[in-house]
Amino acid sequence: MADAQEFLKDFPLLHTEMNGRPIAYLDNGATTQKPEQVIKAICGYYGGCNANPHRGAYALSVEATEIYENARKRTAAFIGAKRPEEIIFTKNATEALNLVAYSYGLTNLKQGDEIVITIAEHHSNLVPWQHVAHATGAALKYIYLEPDGNLSDEDIETKITERTKLVACTQVSNVLGLKNDVKKIAAKAHSVGAVCVVDGSQSVAHQKVDVQEIDADFFAFSGHKMLSPMGIGVLYGKYDLLDAMPPFLMGGDMIEYVEEQQTTYAELPAKFEAGTQNVGGAAGLTAAIDYLEGIGFDRIEAIEKDLVDYALPQLRELPFIELYGCDTKRGNKTGIIAFNVKDVHPHDVATILDSTGVAVRAGHHCAQPLHRYLGLNASCRASFYLYNTREDVDRWIAALKKVRGVLGYGA
Repeated sequence: MADAQEFLKDFPLLHTEMNGRPIAYLDNGATTQKPEQVIKAICGYYGGCNANPHRGAYALSVEATEIYENARKRTAAFIGAKRPEEIIFTKNATEALNLVAYSYGLTNLKQGDEIVITIAEHHSNLVPWQHVAHATGAALKYIYLEPDGNLSDEDIETKITERTKLVACTQVSNVLGLKNDVKKIAAKAHSVGAVCVVDGSQSVAHQKVDVQEIDADFFAFSGHKMLSPMGIGVLYGKYDLLDAMPPFLMGGDMIEYVEEQQTTYAELPAKFEAGTQNVGGAAGLTAAIDYLEGIGFDRIEAIEKDLVDYALPQLRELPFIELYGCDTKRGNKTGIIAFNVKDVHPHDVATILDSTGVAVRAGHHCAQPLHRYLGLNASCRASFYLYNTREDVDRWIAALKKVRGVLGYGA
């Protein structure tokens, strides 16, 4: 059995209490807790060398620049990019995906073209493509699901056609917790001359990702879902694609020369990083990458698999629990479990669990089209990470057994 107990010491918030009880934090799909190593890296930057990067010839600015650019190099190596210039820092995956939509989508798509996405997308990888479709006259098409929640192979084969110019998909569903074969989807997209955009927000913190092996044209993720602070995100793009794209934001630090009537832009990656950047966030991202690589993704995946394997049989024994995307036969289940308690609204479930110190997500998880497709208004979601334990699962299930009673339904 993989054991996360040794990592708990590194996460100060998990040693505090919630509602007078120890915290069982099971909302890692939304954001992860931060280890001391990351917190110290952030504080070390602000307390030791806070200055504006790229702009000053004095020592503090030079050090800030080194911290920021080192984070770019570490991130490139972390996901297997060919060169650091293919890494664009944003504030989160949402901004990264919007950058692609505005700079690539609006520039390259036109009426008669088609955009293909999956019904399982987070709004961040869905709403921007609606906007591009409406603005350009392109058609937006969806890949739907098999009964077990996985993407339809038939839809992948039939809906990606010669008219398809862009395919966008998540590597792991933030609701169902199922891995998608994005390498196969990218290959299909490339076979018809389309580009492939991958949302890696729910994957990059939990499994080893190699963007060259996947052959993604663009890959986006948020730092806060992988132990680093909020406010730092990443867009990877193939160099030639990024180089040909116009900038998304304009202002300081993304220019070469500015004249009264025209401007020439800086080379990659500066062209897409207007204004003062989040150097403290970049320092935290570097520390998070160091921390994750020190543990190893084989071990992280083993911890999460153990928790899922421990939880699912117990949940299936509860007649009032409905599970979604929890068929494990294909072996692509991650540490996300979507569920509902019969006759109880998900928000009530989450509130009752919160009173016992158990934190889960409730709502549509920024995936309303997926919930409508599944015939649901909302759901609850428990999502595990490397510091969760079987004790957390025990507390969660014990609290679930009391939910219906609290509302007067009985067992």
